[in-house]
Amino acid sequence: MRAALMYGAGDVRVGDVADPGLKEPTDALVRITTACICGSDLHPYHSMSASGGPVRMGHEFIGVVEETGSEVSTVRKGDLVIAPFAYSDGTCEYCRAGLQTSCVHGGFWAVNGVDGGQGEAARVPLADGTLVRLPVGADDALIPSLLTLSDVLGTGHHAAVRGGVRRGSTVTVIGDGAVGLLAVLAAKRLGAEQIVLMGRHTARTDLGREFGATDVVAERGGEGIEKVRESTGGGSEIVLEAVGLRPAYEQAYGVVRPGGTISRVGVPQYEEAPVGFGSLFGGNVTLTGGPAPARAYIGEYLPDILEGRIEPGRVFDRTVDLDRVAEGYRAMDAREALKVLVRP
Repeated sequence: MRAALMYGAGDVRVGDVADPGLKEPTDALVRITTACICGSDLHPYHSMSASGGPVRMGHEFIGVVEETGSEVSTVRKGDLVIAPFAYSDGTCEYCRAGLQTSCVHGGFWAVNGVDGGQGEAARVPLADGTLVRLPVGADDALIPSLLTLSDVLGTGHHAAVRGGVRRGSTVTVIGDGAVGLLAVLAAKRLGAEQIVLMGRHTARTDLGREFGATDVVAERGGEGIEKVRESTGGGSEIVLEAVGLRPAYEQAYGVVRPGGTISRVGVPQYEEAPVGFGSLFGGNVTLTGGPAPARAYIGEYLPDILEGRIEPGRVFDRTVDLDRVAEGYRAMDAREALKVLVRP
């Protein structure tokens, strides 16, 4: 079959890989009908060494079940299903606690011999705990919005939940990518009263306003921090960091008020960062966040999408077929596209 492969920084190609097959009785085979490129896919696109490739890519997909193992009971051949960005058994103590990204038997797509989502098909381990059946057809107009349930909507929601967003909250969202914009949507849905979006791209921040942002701050660094602190009356109660770079973290502790919370869901591209008196400790600031258990949030958001209360699929502004996936990477890297849908 055909799949996207990354050979090194800036080098994505589509090539032939082995057809997936069932390995365990808990597996399912899924023919992928819709996938996408994630902002986190750009991290290796910027930094991966040529000696590290080729590797499979993609972790967000919807598809049709083609075959199931003997122990799979929740999906069957012909079902349209969505896969969150991590697979999980659904039964371990962490899954039962709603933390599927820490599943003791789970893992992530496109690593350790597991298929990636940017391809024609995938073997899905632990299908019962991973896949969710969708009550629509593969060509339904809601597919882009439903696909956000695999990662970016759940990640934005996770940022808001871990940050403690509630009715009346003052929230600042750092980052105008898909996750940041959907963190705005999630914060609005949870009742935040003031939502400041820090972003520089007008088309994106305009969408952020439609999702619920009350203020937009385009400035960065000290000037941006000053503007947020001024507009929030001394700092934001909750800061949702959706970038993953150290300057975004530094902005976060610059705009949070004493006693506030910083919730990080941007995949961190650094290991060391300030936590001392001048950043977190002196202000009694709470730092939280992590990889979102998207599987736990699908059931909560699915009715909102099916009934048209929210349209998170608006973050997709370009569609390519699988053979043109490299164009999608280039467009996102150049900020010419916000998020790219891929049709295998």
